Amino acid sequence: MAVILGIFGTVQYRSRYLILYAAWLVLWVGWNAFIICFYLEVGQLSQDRDFIMTFNTSLHRSWWMENGPGCLVTPVLNSRLALEDHHVISVTGCLLDYPYIEALSSALQIFLALFGFVFACYVSKVFLEEEDSFDFIGGFDSYGYQAPQKTSHLQLQPLYTSG
Repeated sequence: MAVILGIFGTVQYRSRYLILYAAWLVLWVGWNAFIICFYLEVGQLSQDRDFIMTFNTSLHRSWWMENGPGCLVTPVLNSRLALEDHHVISVTGCLLDYPYIEALSSALQIFLALFGFVFACYVSKVFLEEEDSFDFIGGFDSYGYQAPQKTSHLQLQPLYTSG
């Protein structure tokens, strides 16, 4: 929704929508930085014991875990570790492990968000400068509109045609 507001703000010359989009991008960069730290287990974060991504309501499983490039998924039948709503699988042969794919995806999102942030700030600055420089006839001046004085001493006479 924030991307739609950013596009709408650009097309309609609305700097407020672009500023909202830029604020959203700051939050988006923070979220993706957290995702990178989570999947690479930076600091105290651990995928095995922390269920941060699901708020401790279920097991977390990345989509890339089963669908990564070259991964072969084998279900483990009759496992005592499986819950009612989850099945235990064995994943082998992946070209790149899913934590690295998730981290690369988030890094790409951060790069695009930084580019979008710079674009949104620049375009909103241009729009705000255009709004400040706009002055219609009469402007916001309290003295009103005064027509420019003629510099010529010739007086214009109506032209009559015979006909």
